[in-house]
Amino acid sequence: MNWFLSILFLYLSIQGSQTLRTYTKEDMIKFREEVREMFYHAYNSYLKYAYPYDELRPLSCDGVDTYGSYSLTLIDALDTLAIMGNYTEFQRVTDILTAKDNFDSNINVSVFETNIRIIGGLLSAHLLSHRAGVKLEPGWPCNGPLLRLAEDVANRLIVAFNTPTGMPYGTINLRHGIPLGETTVTCTAGIGTFILEFGTLSRLTGDPLYEEVAMNALYSLYHHQSHIGLFGNHIDVATGRWTAQDAGIGSGVDSYFEYLVKGSILFQKPELLEMFYEARKGIDKYLKRDDWYLWVSMTKGQVTIPVFQSLEAYWPGVLSLIGETSSAMKTLHNYHQVWQQYGFTPEFYNILQTEAGNNRENYPLRPELIESVMYLYRATGDPYLIEIGVDILKSIQYSARTPCGYATIKDVRDHRKEDRMESFFLAETTKYLYLLFDTDNFIHNQGEHGTIIDTPNGECVIEAG
Repeated sequence: MNWFLSILFLYLSIQGSQTLRTYTKEDMIKFREEVREMFYHAYNSYLKYAYPYDELRPLSCDGVDTYGSYSLTLIDALDTLAIMGNYTEFQRVTDILTAKDNFDSNINVSVFETNIRIIGGLLSAHLLSHRAGVKLEPGWPCNGPLLRLAEDVANRLIVAFNTPTGMPYGTINLRHGIPLGETTVTCTAGIGTFILEFGTLSRLTGDPLYEEVAMNALYSLYHHQSHIGLFGNHIDVATGRWTAQDAGIGSGVDSYFEYLVKGSILFQKPELLEMFYEARKGIDKYLKRDDWYLWVSMTKGQVTIPVFQSLEAYWPGVLSLIGETSSAMKTLHNYHQVWQQYGFTPEFYNILQTEAGNNRENYPLRPELIESVMYLYRATGDPYLIEIGVDILKSIQYSARTPCGYATIKDVRDHRKEDRMESFFLAETTKYLYLLFDTDNFIHNQGEHGTIIDTPNGECVIEAG
């Protein structure tokens, strides 16, 4: 989903805000270059110690397969190389990836994770190939080896949508389809997080099926909301019966709301924004408390889990995309207070007890908070947001860095480390930090300098901001 940035910023406006510390251009360059060094310390460590495994283990200084042995970190981080201007390495990695013909393998994978990380990573790299100087095939961007790989993966996932409700299974075997005995229960995010990647595939390949199944899943999910307008956490895709009825904006639900907003902008689909606004009514009425968002019963609206989850930190960024920067800043301030309390945001934070949740006190280098900071800074120019970015940068440098990369924080209360560096640290966390401080990056342009390419499916506009 991180590749969405290359189009999204066209729709953001820059406004003034309160005056805090003034950051000079030299300050921003210094922070940007520190993030660049952070990225390469982790990236080079992955290449040295972990490749071709999926992920780096930064304490053991070796690699581990987590999502199917596809060198996931290499795919996921590729567009960050282009954003940081390293086109030589981008081209080298592209050559490695395109030496592969397909993703035919007898392994079970998460449909959700494979979509956002592998298909999203391949599409992002494909769309940045022109800027990175990769030799293009005739008909690009509607043709090319990275696009064909993304299409191959999507064709393996699409069978998951063959259910009575149109909502997909959560797991697929890349060679054989639905695994024998596979559960029909899927989380809400695992149903509503396809329109960006699948919609882009349809626009580039001319095959409407990808966008159709993604939209059908969104419509089906929308029509299964409760009578008070809330969505639960898990649903049976065969029957439409909710199996987990806690309603919130965090884990298991989060990117459903995110994709409604981003999909409406990317594809100019007002019906997606209408679905978001309808869902927002229930969220504001039942979940919102003093600019926090709690978990409640989807049928009664009563609080069930009074926690903030670190995955919820995407929400202020989503609000900024629809112009609600004031509300977004208030919620972001709450989240920043948690960060300052521990130096990180724990996976669960009990709002009533103002402490990290037991057994969920880790921080796996997540990108959601810094993504919201980046969007809001682009929308407001408020220097307070740079202060938050610097806080995040310093915390990660001080407590998560190892000789072989950056490690998950096992417990935010004492900053013990865990032997894992997920691919999104290079694909998103470092990217959003870099873009926060690199205000002149091509991603931030206002749309005046996009490239228009005539394709069999109409005009294709790329690099428009």
